[in-house]
Amino acid sequence: MSARFICLTSALALTAVQASAEMNFNRIASFPVIKNMAAGEDSERESSPEIIDATADGMTLAYTDSPLGALGLIDISDPANPTPKGNIDLGGEPTSVAIVGSTAYVGVNTSESYTAPSGLLKAIDTATGAEQAACDLGGQPDSIAKSKDGAFIAVAIENERDEDLNDGLIPQLPAGNLVLINTAKDGLDCASLKMVSLTGLADIAPTDPEPEYVSINSLGETVVTLQENNHLVVISKDGTVLNHFSAGAVDLENIDATDERGALIFTESQKGRKREPDAVTWIDDNHFATANEGDYEGGSRGWTIFNKNGTVVYESGTDFEHAIVQIGHYPDKRSDSKGVEPESVTFGEFNDTPYVFVGAERASVVGVYDVTDPAKPVLKQLLPSGVGPEGYAVIPERNLLISANEKDLIEDKGPRAHVMMYEFQNAAPSYPHLTSEGADELIGWGAISGMVADDDGMIYAVNDSFYGFQPSIFKIDPSQTPARIVDVIRIHRQNGQPAQKLDLEGITLDGKGGFYLASEGRTDRVVPHAIYHVNKDGLLKAKKGEIGLPAELMSVEKRFGFEGITKVGDTLWMAVQREWKDDPANHVKLVAYNLETQEWGAVHYPKAEPTKGWVGLSEIQAHGEYFYVIERDNQHDDRAVTKKVYRIPAADMVPAALGGDLPVVSKELVRDLLPDLTSTGGYVLDKIEGMAILNDGTAFISTDNDGVDDSSGETMFFSIGKVNDQHS
Repeated sequence: MSARFICLTSALALTAVQASAEMNFNRIASFPVIKNMAAGEDSERESSPEIIDATADGMTLAYTDSPLGALGLIDISDPANPTPKGNIDLGGEPTSVAIVGSTAYVGVNTSESYTAPSGLLKAIDTATGAEQAACDLGGQPDSIAKSKDGAFIAVAIENERDEDLNDGLIPQLPAGNLVLINTAKDGLDCASLKMVSLTGLADIAPTDPEPEYVSINSLGETVVTLQENNHLVVISKDGTVLNHFSAGAVDLENIDATDERGALIFTESQKGRKREPDAVTWIDDNHFATANEGDYEGGSRGWTIFNKNGTVVYESGTDFEHAIVQIGHYPDKRSDSKGVEPESVTFGEFNDTPYVFVGAERASVVGVYDVTDPAKPVLKQLLPSGVGPEGYAVIPERNLLISANEKDLIEDKGPRAHVMMYEFQNAAPSYPHLTSEGADELIGWGAISGMVADDDGMIYAVNDSFYGFQPSIFKIDPSQTPARIVDVIRIHRQNGQPAQKLDLEGITLDGKGGFYLASEGRTDRVVPHAIYHVNKDGLLKAKKGEIGLPAELMSVEKRFGFEGITKVGDTLWMAVQREWKDDPANHVKLVAYNLETQEWGAVHYPKAEPTKGWVGLSEIQAHGEYFYVIERDNQHDDRAVTKKVYRIPAADMVPAALGGDLPVVSKELVRDLLPDLTSTGGYVLDKIEGMAILNDGTAFISTDNDGVDDSSGETMFFSIGKVNDQHS
């Protein structure tokens, strides 16, 4: 594709976006909740924002932090730059929060055991942090909701089961119930507390209702989900049970229902899958939506709209999950369980349009649905979230949507837990960056690693070892917004079976329609360090299709091998990610292999000394008179330091024989990628893995989402412009 055509395509796309601009939600900020820890506190402790709400003026957020036993506060007077307001010790485990005015009503679990549950409802002044009142709830609280007029609070008393007892099956007494309690000038009117029995209603374990979530409409009616009982109950403001009914079941088709396969194959089914809803929210006085997360026996991978008379008005089926598959957020390791696992559902009206926000906990995605017609919701957007979105708050008056993402991966050296801010703005959606929507088949993808550009402007990318049973080459059209995966090539052997034991980290064109692939080996898992040659259909060529490393390299090998491959003439060049046994500190090899002479050689590349963790290479591309590499550390969020593109003069790339002294190449900074990685309001993703350079020098960068395993699933795919114009 010529440069002129690419520029014309981009201009036309931009014109189209401007002409059809409409209101969309875009993330504008991410707040790591460890910032709420006081000076001197141990910030290596787990911190987890779960349920979140906003004060009436929309300027302060309050969230429950179960690991810290605290209520966290965030100042969002400038939502694009949230600032910490500290943590309030609650003397127990907070489970939920609802704010009326500036008073936060917090459920606090004080249970000593499953058989002796207890808890409090506390009223906290968010301005001063003072506890105004506390009421004994008589059991373990879960969800809390406030009435529209702020006159009373509904609390789901779950009295949760012991999951290690009888395989977690219910009944396990004592039974849960619903508590209604009026608010007052001092925060709470404990004398008004009313317990509403929910026993004898569900067909499943009727003696042990376990209420999970509550929501209140403008009539003062509370809808309660009994998740483990697969039941729904509607209760009047005076505590009368108005209606109750089973949440029912769904037949699921075209899903991936098998785990530990490392492949995305959506050809399976599950019949009669119980919804077992978690969160619930009223849409209007007659309709409410449920997020069908599921428990031990259920989970329908979607969400539902019910009329309060018990009829199903809308069922998403697999549509929600399939949309998530297309943007690369499908969590394959949850396939045999509950898939994307919708857990949260929230309602808000923005610019007179009613929206339901559906949070998929395992996919770390927020679905935005226009529910103007409750029978025909329209999926408008899928928003990226932090890891494990749990709770949401809407502030329509300020055009804000807030997500609390509970997963803190400090123990796994991963990203910390965040609260994220989204603004409803007159702009095109900034996410996703890459999608397979519009392809002839449902193409699941993830863990994008190495990339290469073809002469026609298309980009080819490989997935890494996360999908060990489905190594693939994805064909990407970068001229569209978002970029589109238009086809997939499955890498296979002569018998037609997937080519297993590959960890593909690099791809380059062979000049004849096929590809050379670099595989990062790992001897302890019997994954070879190797180069593979496949044809245009992904067939691994027999005999000469596998190029093993020479003894000079294997004798000094370490786990972190080839990351990226590029071809210049008859020579393949591979970047080794980190030092092997014979490398000087902070130097890694760029390895050369001549396809004609079968000779090996290398040069040394001087990488940055890590501030924390390690620094290595993750890609190499030749273009013009330079070789371009990605140099990155393994740090996330505000701990990240090195995420950079460098270039090396091709004249320096003269390989010396292996086993001796290697020449050290020079390098020049092309671009610091940290500003790019925070440009969409998220935290810095650690794995900058792919780079492809078009003929005109336009470079595209991609990130590896780790197959959505202890990851937010977010993939960034973006252009940094022409590399010749970038260097400093």
